[in-house]
Amino acid sequence: MLCAMTIAAGLRAEMLVLVEREDTAARVGSGDVPVLATPRLLAIAEAATVRALSGHLAPDQTSVGTKVTLSHLAASPVGSHVAVVAELTEVDGRRLVFEVTARELRRTVATATIERVVVDRERFLAALI
Repeated sequence: MLCAMTIAAGLRAEMLVLVEREDTAARVGSGDVPVLATPRLLAIAEAATVRALSGHLAPDQTSVGTKVTLSHLAASPVGSHVAVVAELTEVDGRRLVFEVTARELRRTVATATIERVVVDRERFLAALI
């Protein structure tokens, strides 16, 4: 059961990443240019949402991603630093909605809305078999 005392709008996490060759569209196969790949950016954004929840779920709970809307607005070359901030903006039972912004120096690189659902870890994994 989700505890409203520990999960509330306003939870935040920030991740600062250095774009490396392994993060590029050319390397991950989502394009052929040496800039931060959209799938890699999404993975970082989701990691920020998980980090925001760290310590706020019961030990037998986890959260799983269920919906993403992402606008990748600007290219980030190898060597650039991108700050990704995830903030929990809505709690609707087990459903959690995060607003995510990725910024590089003075410009916004991406915005996203990521929804996650809190689940019982064992029940979730048992359903996979």
